[in-house]
Amino acid sequence: MLRAAFITDAPRIAGSEIWLLETLPKLSQYGISPTVFLPPSPGVLRLKELLEAKGICAYTYPERDAVPVLTRNHHVRILQAWYPTTYLLLKRLPSPKVVFLHDQLEYHYPLGIRRLYQIVYAFTKASKLKEADAVLVGTHWAAHYLHHHFGLETQVVPVGVDPDRFRPPSPEERIVLRSLYQFSRFTLLTPARFTLEKNHLTILLTARLTPDADFILVGEGSWSKGIHLLARALNLPNARFLGRREDIPELYRAADAVLFPTLADNPGLVILEGMASGLPVITSPFPPQREVISPKEGLLVPPHPKNLSQAIRWLMNNPQKARELGMNGRQRVLSERTVGEGALALANVLHGVSKGLL
Repeated sequence: MLRAAFITDAPRIAGSEIWLLETLPKLSQYGISPTVFLPPSPGVLRLKELLEAKGICAYTYPERDAVPVLTRNHHVRILQAWYPTTYLLLKRLPSPKVVFLHDQLEYHYPLGIRRLYQIVYAFTKASKLKEADAVLVGTHWAAHYLHHHFGLETQVVPVGVDPDRFRPPSPEERIVLRSLYQFSRFTLLTPARFTLEKNHLTILLTARLTPDADFILVGEGSWSKGIHLLARALNLPNARFLGRREDIPELYRAADAVLFPTLADNPGLVILEGMASGLPVITSPFPPQREVISPKEGLLVPPHPKNLSQAIRWLMNNPQKARELGMNGRQRVLSERTVGEGALALANVLHGVSKGLL
């Protein structure tokens, strides 16, 4: 078995950590034994528990400098970092060493901030990635972007979801779940961290324009308090905050659509989870989103309240077409973006890099 050390500095559970949780248990069938090394952060204690429940060894490293010693008996090391300083480990880790880049590479903010972020990224992260033996990304757009702007060669390992965990409900199950969650009207679900790029402000303004639909916001984050205060100031009885949840698959099965008006490039697991659950997805029309979802599976809408409200009303007024979008989305996930396909692609890369073939 190829022993693979997955190293993260995540302060809390987000999409990249969910990817670990979903993907790593599938690697053993491809001859890979994964171990996860986590920082001493209270925010990832639950991740450690969930990994171990799935049979994945998970250890907490006392400090970053201990990682090279802790992982020295592994055949390959895979680093996924939130913070630029974590990439300093690349100089100290023995080869083969791989970076899986889950970063959002562009932010569609006004006033030149998009270009400023690109400049900052070049100095803080991109320059350090050349120390890795291989850099992996989840979309072809990200591979093109990194090559075009920073001269980095990468390999695409498509990020996918579990279509058995995220699936459409039976009619009876849907009735039970909607009663449980008290979903009585057309209900839009947004599971996402409360950060600027997730665009919760626009979701609240859309809710104000669409009082006959309900908006369910799931998650926590740095903007959580401010968004809660704004919802109260706008007096939005149709916006509900559920906080951090572990019943996300059931929430998808109870909802009518997914609303994800992101301002960032990362297509996000939210889109794929919604598609796998058989829901129509409303999201932004940026290149990474267009890579995983087309007008055949969802609505690609400029992330502004008026546009989003119109899209929601179209779904409400066209239930049959909304169902067709959801069905098409699930079929696309099954053919292109399952976690099993992603695990196989990852395994091929790790075997290749361990043999010096990449």
